[in-house]
Amino acid sequence: MVRILMILITGMLFTGLSVETVFAQASAPAFGVEQASRAYIDTLQGAELEKSNQYFEGGYWLILWGALIGILIDFLILQSRLSARFRDWAERVTRRKWLQPALYTLPYVIAGFLLTLPWSIYTGFFREQQYGLMNQGFGAWFGEQMIGLAISLIIFPLLIMAIFAVIRRAPKIWWLWGTGVIAIFLFIGLLLGPIFISPLFNDYQEMAEGPMRDRIVAMAAEYDIPADNIYVFDQSTQHKRISANVSGIGPTIRISLNDNLLERTAPEEVAAVMGHELGHYVLGHTWRTVLILALIMAVGLFITARLAPQLIERHGTRWGVRSVSDPAAIPVLSLILTAYFFAATPAINSLIRINESEADRFGLETAREPDGFAKVSMRLSEYRKIEPGPVEEMLFFDHPSGATRVRMAMQWKADHVENPGMVKPGKLEQE
Repeated sequence: MVRILMILITGMLFTGLSVETVFAQASAPAFGVEQASRAYIDTLQGAELEKSNQYFEGGYWLILWGALIGILIDFLILQSRLSARFRDWAERVTRRKWLQPALYTLPYVIAGFLLTLPWSIYTGFFREQQYGLMNQGFGAWFGEQMIGLAISLIIFPLLIMAIFAVIRRAPKIWWLWGTGVIAIFLFIGLLLGPIFISPLFNDYQEMAEGPMRDRIVAMAAEYDIPADNIYVFDQSTQHKRISANVSGIGPTIRISLNDNLLERTAPEEVAAVMGHELGHYVLGHTWRTVLILALIMAVGLFITARLAPQLIERHGTRWGVRSVSDPAAIPVLSLILTAYFFAATPAINSLIRINESEADRFGLETAREPDGFAKVSMRLSEYRKIEPGPVEEMLFFDHPSGATRVRMAMQWKADHVENPGMVKPGKLEQE
């Protein structure tokens, strides 16, 4: 459960798009949407296309293996009676029932971190390095993992303590109240994350005055988006990916661009990205996503509330787990939720992809840079398969594919630009 909830909260704290530079040449032929789209899509060929496809398609298997590893680790923690030992330790430290789940979470999180560390090192460091997407050395990467562990050891004891308080007070409908607890934590994360968590991983500096900042401020002002805080953060120290986001809520709202975006792209591409990100804010995607995640979690907790007692009744004596309200039951809840979220992956991806597609349309209307947007979409091909089949895109893509986005941009250009010109893009610059 802890790992699943961390993924959800982390995903809510950090959102963004990525980009890079393209050199284009206007040409004389009459504009055709498909021809203009293919001119961009076909710039990715040969070894670079194969590398991009291999990286992204390999990620399909990571979803499966990641779920199986998570389930296996929780099962081992139960079978070895480590979970019962963690619970017994918490009971020795304090007799306060409300505090015991929080104490239990400390060794459980550490054990999960250590047991999954080989997998994390492969997927998060060596694989990224293999495909040329990593700028960090191992020491810097591992340091960030330790920061993440420290954050988990603060947040998740509080979260688990709150959920188990609900289980004790409302044993029949705890899943419903538990959903509310998780939604509250998501809200707090959105409020405080940009100020207290993001700066732990990157250095944030106010964006320098200049034409690009002026354009972002003007786009934000058109929709009454607070633009007092526009930051550039040094993500080039970690990787080559290009990203930006509008994060926070209320007084913590801020617009952030990573340095890769400014250094590797042309101004029209930056404008296209920021139009998209501003769209998430204007269209209320933050609140919609919180609601959708809460509903998805509600279903998962409902299923867990039905299955967990049966598993505990059958195997609880061997595991040393007394009941669902016993903190030692946390791995039982976790492995059920892990299986559930694996099965729900296509639905979650599709719901997120709908939001992203809406933000794409908003960005085109706001920035009015269809060719800049097409260039951005092609830059994502460094680590996203550019042209999947429709079923593949539905199942595995949480953003529209590059080909889908390029076609959207060219269709917008045909519909909104007077006498649109065909563009013959140059080859993407790979740095």
